[in-house]
Amino acid sequence: MGRIIAIANQKGGVGKTTTSINLAAALAEKGKKVLVIDTDPQGNTTSGFGLDKNELENTIYELMIGECSVDEAIHKDVVEDLNGLDIIPSNVNLAAVEIELIDADQKEYILKEAIAEVKDNYDFIIIDCPPSLSMLTINSMTTASTVLVPIQCEYYALEGLGQLVHTVNLVKERLNPELEMEGVVFTMFDARTNLSLQVVENVKEHIEENVYKTIIPRNIRLAEAPSYGLPINLYEPKSAGAEAYRLLADEVIARKF
Repeated sequence: MGRIIAIANQKGGVGKTTTSINLAAALAEKGKKVLVIDTDPQGNTTSGFGLDKNELENTIYELMIGECSVDEAIHKDVVEDLNGLDIIPSNVNLAAVEIELIDADQKEYILKEAIAEVKDNYDFIIIDCPPSLSMLTINSMTTASTVLVPIQCEYYALEGLGQLVHTVNLVKERLNPELEMEGVVFTMFDARTNLSLQVVENVKEHIEENVYKTIIPRNIRLAEAPSYGLPINLYEPKSAGAEAYRLLADEVIARKF
């Protein structure tokens, strides 16, 4: 069975979606079979892979409420030039799922059960979580084997991290004893500012979790790529952002759990 990584941070704008798209694409580029699951109703990971999120018949919403099978929800080989990269997409309909499933039995395990029959087909499953500690995030964590936390190199970087680690520990204790912290990855690093350097040092001092050596730079090409529906390794293969995500993919592959 492959590794299922939930990419989570309840703070918005820290690079969760960018990391989900580009880590998945970098893993696929290295020959890994990858499934991306977009659990954010904003659907930015879905559109970042070039899908029109408003024109989709089957998404994670239909899968979670039992209106389609997991095979029907998966869009295979979502990027033309990357083999083995599939996605279960999302759109705004997903915002209603918590209300629809309010009385469901074992509602924390709906996603886990939904993908159980396909998880062994992949080396990695990357789950992009919404920027909140909602039922969708809990579902992602009960499904995952590890949680990867992107942290933006800014003044309030540590704010909320303690709460997230506490949530991971609660999920591990009560719902998913297999869950581990994959670690922290720094994003939007600007080498020209002392602040970015201070944030990195500050976070390293305050957390016990694994911190990835690879730091994702603030990069204009990374910001542009989603508007073209492409991951960075196809949009601008030689950019600093593309190289950083390749290095992160190497580190993720090398980690043993």
